[in-house]
Amino acid sequence: MSVDHIKMLQEKAVSMGVEYLPKLVLAIVTLVLGLWLIRIFRSFLKRVFQRQKCDESLQKYLVSLTSIALKILLIVTVIQMVGVKTTSIVAVIGAAGLAVGLALQGSLSNFAGGILILIFKPFQVGDYIRAGGLEGTVRAIQVFHTELISADGKKVVLPNGNLANNPIENFNCEPARRISFLFGIGYGDDIDLAKSVIEDLIVKDDRVLKDPKHRVAVSKHGDNAVEMTVQVWCRPDLYWDVYFSYPEKVKKAFDDKEIEIPYPQMVVHQAK
Repeated sequence: MSVDHIKMLQEKAVSMGVEYLPKLVLAIVTLVLGLWLIRIFRSFLKRVFQRQKCDESLQKYLVSLTSIALKILLIVTVIQMVGVKTTSIVAVIGAAGLAVGLALQGSLSNFAGGILILIFKPFQVGDYIRAGGLEGTVRAIQVFHTELISADGKKVVLPNGNLANNPIENFNCEPARRISFLFGIGYGDDIDLAKSVIEDLIVKDDRVLKDPKHRVAVSKHGDNAVEMTVQVWCRPDLYWDVYFSYPEKVKKAFDDKEIEIPYPQMVVHQAK
């Protein structure tokens, strides 16, 4: 290698150093400063969410998502400052994002559904809900799925995408739930007495709300009995206690008053 060639390389290196060193230093400063600002913005965003009493799970994922997006933008900016063309890099990131989006289409749908549930709160942890033919008490709301505990103690996992796009029945969102009972008495029994017996049980029951008012009425002349519909209102958390107590209470009260509860029977007349 000749002396002239070495001298040319040295001059070229110095020239490149003069050209790129300030850009490199500026890029490093920008990277460090950008990461520091992103960290500050994360803390600020957390405080904003906490003041707005936003759901903790939603806080975590939104802050993480914002942080990742800002870091990607910062890295692309720093690379561009050094002098590297970022058009191809942005294209690769876009193509990769599209490929991942198509591969995780179902998961992204569940993620979006989870965000909507956490924002609009159609139900909360502890609520008893029914959705997609399944029901239970909400134990946890995750970003991708919601966990229920069924009445018989089974764990039920529902994808949030399905929950966000289908009807949901929430049995706890209102302060009162109505319970309907159907009791039958014999055609020879006193309807007013039967109604009075049931009314007395309801009035003495502190679990039954005074407002909305209960109702006791004859609803049908059945094949074997005069059918009476009883509707009472109670707090959602007392629903099952009230539901299972009244059949027994009414049966005992009817027995005390000698009111018959008929069972299905068939009368056969034999022609002579």
